[in-house]
Amino acid sequence: MSILACDTSDESALAALLAGIPQEHPLTAVIHVAGVIDDATLGSLTPERLDAVLRPKVDAAWHLHRLTATSGVRAFVLFSSLAGVLGAPGQANYAAANMYLDALARHRHALGLPAVSIAWGMWAPPSTMTDNLGAIDLARARRSGMVPMTAEDGLALFDDALAAGVPAVAAARFDLSWSAGAYVPAPLRGLIREPRRRAAGSGPAGSSGSAPSDWALRLADLSIPEQRHLMLELVRAGAATVLGHDAADSVDADQAFKELGFDSLAAVALRNHLGAATGLRLPPTMVFDHPSSRAVAEFLRAELVPDPVSVAFADVDRLRATIAELGDDGEARAALAKRLATLLAEVGAGEGAHADAVDKIHAATSEEILDLIDRGL
Repeated sequence: MSILACDTSDESALAALLAGIPQEHPLTAVIHVAGVIDDATLGSLTPERLDAVLRPKVDAAWHLHRLTATSGVRAFVLFSSLAGVLGAPGQANYAAANMYLDALARHRHALGLPAVSIAWGMWAPPSTMTDNLGAIDLARARRSGMVPMTAEDGLALFDDALAAGVPAVAAARFDLSWSAGAYVPAPLRGLIREPRRRAAGSGPAGSSGSAPSDWALRLADLSIPEQRHLMLELVRAGAATVLGHDAADSVDADQAFKELGFDSLAAVALRNHLGAATGLRLPPTMVFDHPSSRAVAEFLRAELVPDPVSVAFADVDRLRATIAELGDDGEARAALAKRLATLLAEVGAGEGAHADAVDKIHAATSEEILDLIDRGL
């Protein structure tokens, strides 16, 4: 047995290696397993990051196809990935590379050449592509419902793929019960039993499925400290899930997400988790704008149960627009000024220090009242 090495993305080097195969031991099978990962959010991808991932997949596979097309090989196997079939956070480059392999296998099949592309799920044995996965990466895989397969499972599925007679197959293990709150990819929804959503307010903080109004009602019946506690537990539970921890207690409420180990993918995962739990449409920059669990909790609380003063200011803004629409209608403006004078007096009532101001308001003309409001706004 000989083990030779070359850069398969270099067509000349690969051609030289294939030319060196002795005639008494002709080439009968090609198994392409090369792969490189360089994960990043879509906006962070650069030409270099694309090239690093596509070369060993796309270039090498194409060269192997061209250089062996007339050699009579009986098996041509490409190791693809479910990242291409189902998508994977932060792996746009890797997903594209693997979808190319699936397409190449179909192309060879159409030409009457042997080919099968196997879109693999996660393997349990460590490899050079998975040994750098941290707790956040593994937690992300668990949330996808994927279960790492043993080497025995993988080899059995490899044999099944060769015998299937189709150009592209997927090989993976899944938890078919799927965890509550997990996102089921569209291609799997016919296979997965999605869990029933809990009724709003029936589960603990962090349970998903509550509409914003339901959460607002829950919070409205609580004091502000109780509201803050409930929302903080929701955020800490979500952060623990994203980080792969078992309990919310493992997440310090005031520690910065960056210090907890969050990266951009984890930030997006937490945003999505909290959005699903509360029903709110949350901004992509939420974790960066509110960089701790307590800060995010307060942000969510304000979104669900706006502060009365904030609501009042919003109403005042609407009032300003109404005043502008009155134009030169002196009678309507005078009536409105009278009502506003009464309201301003009520706002200042009970405050001895403002007695003079209240008297002045009552004595003011309608134009003076409207001018006062306009300047104040």
